[in-house]
Amino acid sequence: MSWFRRKKKEVVTPDEKANQESSLQAKLEDKVEKPPEDKKQGVFARLKSGLKRTRSNLVGGLEAVFKGKKVIDDDLLEEIETRLLTADVGVEVTQQIIDDLTQQLQRKELASPEALLAALKDKLYKTLEPLESKLNYEDNKPYVLLVVGVNGSGKTTTIGKLAYQLKNSGKKVMLAAGDTFRAAAIDQLQRWGERNDIPVVAQKPGSDSAAVIYDAIQSAKSKGFDVLLADTAGRLHTQSHLMAELEKVVKVIKKVDPSAPHEVMLVLDSGIGQNALTQATQFQESVNVTGFTLTKLDGTAKGGIVFALANKLKLPIRFIGLGEKPDDLREFDAKAFVEALFSE
Repeated sequence: MSWFRRKKKEVVTPDEKANQESSLQAKLEDKVEKPPEDKKQGVFARLKSGLKRTRSNLVGGLEAVFKGKKVIDDDLLEEIETRLLTADVGVEVTQQIIDDLTQQLQRKELASPEALLAALKDKLYKTLEPLESKLNYEDNKPYVLLVVGVNGSGKTTTIGKLAYQLKNSGKKVMLAAGDTFRAAAIDQLQRWGERNDIPVVAQKPGSDSAAVIYDAIQSAKSKGFDVLLADTAGRLHTQSHLMAELEKVVKVIKKVDPSAPHEVMLVLDSGIGQNALTQATQFQESVNVTGFTLTKLDGTAKGGIVFALANKLKLPIRFIGLGEKPDDLREFDAKAFVEALFSE
């Protein structure tokens, strides 16, 4: 900075001083009364934070490899393949992506590593985009949502979070404690109900799960509730007798309402990786799963399993879980999900 510009900056007239003080006061007031963060920005920031481990595992290493690269070579493609597999994107999806990128390179459609990275991002998005589908609670009353999955997947917690969000959106919500095999599950659901002033239909541990849900649907219908969220006992996909009982639950529900359940949502723990594919296949065969939710994405570096599940199941992805707070259950947004993975 020149001497003249420094001196000009140092000399402050009375009017300028008054303007500066006024400006400072405005800044202080703005600091105190600062409007809340834009909702969309806040949601994306939480998504980005929740996917931090997966992003680091999948994309973070690629950025280091791409840095300084001026040409695309076999080592670069191999690194992309390794990163995809390490993040549990799955063999089939990875192979398809690498084949597509190779063909684009042969057609000279990708002129730089940056173009290659952009093409990778686009292919990951296109894997998920067809399965982005939100639940429509308006066509049926009560809308019966049956939640299934193995113990430890976050099934009951997902119900509690969804109930909280639905009530806050103006829906009349009822819960059915259909996991009668675990007293802890009944207690957990009742605590969610008490905390949010949501009624819970429950019986003692060991009761017939189908009977509990049957009673809940009848109650919800007679009292004009909008949504019934029904829990079920966690079971391993290998436990054929328990899977048969789940089939019974669905049959009993149809006796009350032939169109129900309107959604059979499978909750999967993202941390179990490729085992989630096996679970999903077996549940789908038994009870015709209509959508799935992936939980605990904030706690794993292998969130790429969502791509493998999307490719294998061709089922709508309803929600993703990013933490313990009720608002950490998010409706799935394919574009935002991929953008968060590639965001700085």
